[in-house]
Amino acid sequence: MDEAMGAGGHATSLEEKCAARNDTKSRRQWMRSTRAQVLLLFPAVASMVLFLALPMLAVFDQSFRIFEPGRIGSKEGAPFTTENYTEIILPVYARYFIQTYLLAFCAAAIAILIAFPIAYCIARRASLLVRKAAISTLIGLMFLSSLVRVYSIDLTFGSVGIFTWIMSAAGINTNSYLYIYFVVIAGLLHYAIPTSILVLIGAIQNYNPHLAEAAQSLGASAVKTHITITLPLCIRGLVSAFLVSMTMGVSAFVIPLILGRGRVLFVSNLIYSRFGEVANYPSGAAISVTMLVLSLLLIFVMSRIATSFDWQ
Repeated sequence: MDEAMGAGGHATSLEEKCAARNDTKSRRQWMRSTRAQVLLLFPAVASMVLFLALPMLAVFDQSFRIFEPGRIGSKEGAPFTTENYTEIILPVYARYFIQTYLLAFCAAAIAILIAFPIAYCIARRASLLVRKAAISTLIGLMFLSSLVRVYSIDLTFGSVGIFTWIMSAAGINTNSYLYIYFVVIAGLLHYAIPTSILVLIGAIQNYNPHLAEAAQSLGASAVKTHITITLPLCIRGLVSAFLVSMTMGVSAFVIPLILGRGRVLFVSNLIYSRFGEVANYPSGAAISVTMLVLSLLLIFVMSRIATSFDWQ
């Protein structure tokens, strides 16, 4: 009996040693994988902190400083204030925000309406060769200089553009605010449409086409199938394309600067004026932070809308 108990105790000790050895081995493997992940993520995290987080913290700090006219920015150790934010409520500043977000919203909505049928045809109806050619063309358009895009619109719809005599014959005043809004939106669409098409092609290719075919086989029309099946399944792609187009529109600088003719300016132009022309860094920083908060709120709202479609 003693020998059996001794053999049992020896077996138990061996099992404990094996378990301890396996535990040590797994711990070493976990430490190695963790170290490898840290080394892989360190350059990206360091770049984000150095080139994004720290500059944004400097902008946020500058937005609460008092500005003294005649200086470049606020002096070192300037007292804190909230006047830079309260003055944004004034109507003269509200006009910039309304113009920026309204025109960017209109351009993004129009881009989605134009881009979705094109993306659907490329993804579902075109042959492989045509699809490759279309995607290559769209990507090539993204490399076109922004100045070339803007001046092409200006030479077409501007005050001395090739369509000026048509506009005059139709009784359209090319110097009116409404017409300038139209020209600015046309400039924004130059970027928004190709980008939206590229985003929507992936979304359309990812959904299962057999669901639409099943709906049509049960008697649903093509229009009803697109509205009740295709669009809800592509809602995340639509929201992504809208947000990308909206972001490009809100951050546009050259388009309103040239096509706006000095009468329609965006928040980015106002920020440049505060930083570059007036040297009022606190005011420009406050406008930048406000613009960032509004953009984050827009992203949150659109994400909630996309999530609500997932639950339906």
